[in-house]
Amino acid sequence: MSHPPVLPGLSALADRYDAFIVDLWGVMHDGITAFPPAVAALEAMKAAGKRSVILSNAPRRIDVITARNAELGIPPDLPDALMSSGEDAWQHLKNRPDAWYQALGRRCYHLGPARDLGMRDGLDFDFVETLDEADFIMNTGNLDAEDTVETYRAFLDRALALNLPMICTNPDLEVVRGGRREICAGALALDYEQHGGRVRWHGKPHPEVYRSCFALLPGIAPERIAAIGDSLRTDVAGAAAAGIDSIFIAAGIHGAELGVEDNGEIDPDRFDAFVRKARTLPTAVLPDMRW
Repeated sequence: MSHPPVLPGLSALADRYDAFIVDLWGVMHDGITAFPPAVAALEAMKAAGKRSVILSNAPRRIDVITARNAELGIPPDLPDALMSSGEDAWQHLKNRPDAWYQALGRRCYHLGPARDLGMRDGLDFDFVETLDEADFIMNTGNLDAEDTVETYRAFLDRALALNLPMICTNPDLEVVRGGRREICAGALALDYEQHGGRVRWHGKPHPEVYRSCFALLPGIAPERIAAIGDSLRTDVAGAAAAGIDSIFIAAGIHGAELGVEDNGEIDPDRFDAFVRKARTLPTAVLPDMRW
């Protein structure tokens, strides 16, 4: 299997693309602060006449993410647009555009921390306190940073017994927050699905959310769009499913596995092993997000 090229920065690819769909966590910030070279890359991208859409698997709506980005050091007007898995899920809950959503009842059990309560705003559902009262589950993630999937074993088993459909508003399995790994909503949803539960997924790598991004980039052909992200499972596979190129950020969630050093060097032996076991390869690799 041939290796994708490892390039020093986005400028080496700029002539090939008119727009970029950019991942957020692990590419633009680590959950605590923005990466200065990544912010500078978006600034250079805009100066070069390139358009950008930030696409996040965050289980929150666009206005909340925009405000949080500003707190982390990403100016709200820097990307041309923003889309999230949470926004995509909220729109489906609000508008019920297909048979799966139309079949849901009114009683929703919300699994998620207090910071995600904004996902309830504007939705015409009865939010209940127990699974036995619920018609379905809206999963925005685990309650505590130290939780594992097994923390929720009794909860998931009870939901399975009740045959409750689950909406996953963040397909990520894990995230690195300030250097520490935490599970995400996707880890709980995947376990639920593997045990026979019904799950409706929103966000990367599912094609629906990419169609939403394409609508934010009118007039730009898919072959002139590239996705930038740090996850093979979501960013690279999602781009491939959507029919666009992908640029993989090595220092993100796979950074330790690849032996990425502070100077941006990638361990060649680890990179070789990584490529050999990858199901889908990116178009190119950058050590981190920079121009």
